[in-house]
Amino acid sequence: MLPSEHTKKTEQGASLFDRLTETALRRFAGRTSRRGVVARLGGLAAAVPLFPLLPVSRASAATPAASAGKGVAKAATPFGAKAQAKDPNACDYWRYCAIDGNLCTSCGGGVHSCPPGTAPSPTSWIGSCYNPQDGNSYMIAYRDCCGQDSCNEVTCLGTDGDQPSYRPMANNDIIWCFGTGTSEMYNCSTAAVIGKAS
Repeated sequence: MLPSEHTKKTEQGASLFDRLTETALRRFAGRTSRRGVVARLGGLAAAVPLFPLLPVSRASAATPAASAGKGVAKAATPFGAKAQAKDPNACDYWRYCAIDGNLCTSCGGGVHSCPPGTAPSPTSWIGSCYNPQDGNSYMIAYRDCCGQDSCNEVTCLGTDGDQPSYRPMANNDIIWCFGTGTSEMYNCSTAAVIGKAS
């Protein structure tokens, strides 16, 4: 083959490749705009860092008891590890993991009822406490009883899950007696189970 024939074949091959490439690019350009391409590339660039946040099943996230499917789950907090389920007049009673105040059980009320002459606050703060008796955690609603002087019999402070005051639904330092319609004087706090914590 002569060099001039080789050049002609190369030019024909290149011109066929060039024509196919030009046709494909013209079709692509006719269907899209520069802004659309830039927007898609920007969306892709913004989405790529989010891929690590997608839910992934991780074996290390399961607790040993839950992954083995045997036994009772262990308490996740120091309070839960020493909690008891027999004496509701003691500060280590399992429902008191996030309580802050006087126990209504020692003031003439119950674990979840106010003493006579007081009224429950319309709002409450919540906590999640571990019950050593059945090995489950429960959501507890802590409600202040208002309308009489503080009885000061047994005062407890549980800090499991306590949040700063800008997260009031989980802050145990706020006196919740506002809005009771009676006196806003604090008497004691109750701890009612509202359901299982998941």
